[in-house]
Amino acid sequence: MDRALRTFAVVFGAASLTAVALGAHVAAHSGVGAQRWGLNLAAWILGATAAAGVARLAGPRAERVFVAAALLAVALTFAAEGLQGVHRWLQVGPVRVNAAELLMPAAVVALAAMDLRRPWPWVAAAAALLLLIAQPDASQATAVAVALVAAAAASPLRPVHRVAVAGLCAAAAAMAWIRPDPLAPVPEVEEIFRLAGEVSPMAAAVAAVSLATASAAPLMLSRRSRAPAPPALALGGYFLVSAVSPLLGAFPTPLVGIGVSPVLGFWLAAGLLVSLASRRAGAAAP
Repeated sequence: MDRALRTFAVVFGAASLTAVALGAHVAAHSGVGAQRWGLNLAAWILGATAAAGVARLAGPRAERVFVAAALLAVALTFAAEGLQGVHRWLQVGPVRVNAAELLMPAAVVALAAMDLRRPWPWVAAAAALLLLIAQPDASQATAVAVALVAAAAASPLRPVHRVAVAGLCAAAAAMAWIRPDPLAPVPEVEEIFRLAGEVSPMAAAVAAVSLATASAAPLMLSRRSRAPAPPALALGGYFLVSAVSPLLGAFPTPLVGIGVSPVLGFWLAAGLLVSLASRRAGAAAP
């Protein structure tokens, strides 16, 4: 692993751990049971372990596996009854996971790593956006749309095609925001920063900086290593939109808010990005 990749891993790991730990601290002091905030800490450890495995073991076919898994998981959310007409979750044993938050981060890295001059990645991307609009999940739909635009901008696509991608993704994101979302916010999930302000303004400030740092960390790799730029930019765009979305509606706050799916999802995507960069560096070595 080259120096830039190690720096990325350290920065992302430290910032994400700080965000998760402060979220757990705030939740604990806001009356949330240890069985809930403790899961976030456990998810960070599990996610870091899984990311190390993905970074070391993922091969050239891993991108297709992650895309297929994400599409299948999000599609399976419609098999469940849903909550007030909203379909975002899968029951995995005693834990309910948000399928998109768990697998879409790695999927956007995978899609951006493919040859975007071919139709297959865009067919899969369109399917992902349609599923997210149908759930509905404006936060995830917008995050994926921004990731796709960033990937297209850094790809060898012709300018006219990049403009078309931007227009279609903007239309998809707008459709997602138009769909009604009847769910009320859960304080420790969507409003964790409000609770943090009540518990400790300093904790709220440090958590915000930590979330922003972890979210922007992939952008380091777009210039400082041999990682292909489209995946790094796509993941950075996805992370940042996911982090900002709670300011615009009742959407889960990743890492800081209580919920294992984004913690695991952020780590899986980071591991896949490191794997791609390592493989690229190995291929370029004499």
